[in-house]
Amino acid sequence: MESFLKLYADRGIFRLWLGTTLLVLIFKAEYAEVILQSSKHLDKAEEYKFLHPWLGTGLLTSTGSKWKSRRRMLTPTFHFKILNDFVGVFHDQASIMVKKLSQVADGKEFDIFNYITLCALDIICETAMGRSIEAQSNSNSDYVKSVYKMSELVLQRQRTPWYWPDFLYNTIGYGKEHDRCLKILHGFTLKVIKEKMDAVSDASGNSMEEMLNQHSDEDVYRGKGQRLAFLDMLLCTTDDGTHLSMEGIREEVDTFMFEGHDTTAAAVNWAVHLIGANPDVQAKVHEEMDQLFGGSDKPASMNDLKEMRYLECCIKEALRLFPSVPGFGRKLKEDCKFGEYSIPKDTTVIIVPPDLHRDERYFPDPEKFDPNRFLPENSLKRHPYCYVPFSAGPRNCIGQKFAILEEKVMLSNIFRNFTVTSKQSREELFPIGDLIMRPEHGIIVELRPRTT
Repeated sequence: MESFLKLYADRGIFRLWLGTTLLVLIFKAEYAEVILQSSKHLDKAEEYKFLHPWLGTGLLTSTGSKWKSRRRMLTPTFHFKILNDFVGVFHDQASIMVKKLSQVADGKEFDIFNYITLCALDIICETAMGRSIEAQSNSNSDYVKSVYKMSELVLQRQRTPWYWPDFLYNTIGYGKEHDRCLKILHGFTLKVIKEKMDAVSDASGNSMEEMLNQHSDEDVYRGKGQRLAFLDMLLCTTDDGTHLSMEGIREEVDTFMFEGHDTTAAAVNWAVHLIGANPDVQAKVHEEMDQLFGGSDKPASMNDLKEMRYLECCIKEALRLFPSVPGFGRKLKEDCKFGEYSIPKDTTVIIVPPDLHRDERYFPDPEKFDPNRFLPENSLKRHPYCYVPFSAGPRNCIGQKFAILEEKVMLSNIFRNFTVTSKQSREELFPIGDLIMRPEHGIIVELRPRTT
């Protein structure tokens, strides 16, 4: 695949057959715009159907009127006030991660990947369901293992055409293992939903505004109020007066869990490697942290996070080089033209962000890690679709502000406390384009405690 992407870099488009399925891969901003800005080509590619047993047809996988209804319902759940409440969860779990990292911050090499991944899983579970699974303390729990196994099984099935028919998958494939994991995942989610519904007997009678007003920033900060979780908001969310069913709530909670932990974990890991491999960049990150916090260990407030402008540039540049999602697939609803190329209806088109983000017209010296690319004055004249780590257009990622805030909290906690030295060259990382772009051999670093 990589050889084809390099061969057709100037064209920004090529076709590929997977069995009898035609795939068209595009990695040119002008072509990405045709798909992403369209109000017609909103349906995800057929390959997403293998997520349906786990996620149902929630926001990620739904189409047509159901997707539009869910998008309207869920947009208010990412209200800035809710995000502010979530920052407390981010910090609590990041603090646990820092304590774990302090035990290995002795200048010896180790793989930081799972420390960050388990922290992200704890964050997403607590913000999604209001329930701590303590993955950082118990990574061998059935739920934690099932989350990772299901992702592995879905990817394996997507890439193995003879596993596509249900009969063959259940007969010669991994159907039993798939069903075992599914039972654990759905059982946990449904149990938490039922407990929430029983505990909040008046949830359906409260409006979103009433719930928000009952949980002021000050109450959350002082611990007087109970933090709202994504699930709490789903229980009172309506579209034209219609509440989500139990199954609809499960779909969205599981979707939030799936989309929200691996993506952020990968992004933070890549950022740690890149900052740790560039001492001049790390010095600027440390300087920004010191200006904001001095030697204190106070949690970052929302205002502090807004002031982390250079760290945000680092995050964006890391997502340019290593976007968490290596491909977005759409099914064309009608014949479509990409420049001189005509592509027929029903073709699967895949936008490839890692290559789209390396277009030298917009990112000179594209392999260089240069956070200054994302300073406001350097971003103004770029094509709006040359950088799409969270997709773009009407079907962009609804949780991108959540993700950036979470990444800021995790990374600021790491770099407030440690000096990081990356021990791999870029060539030794071997990025794998699974469901999520991850390094094949982990992220090997040395940590040393900072003294301020």
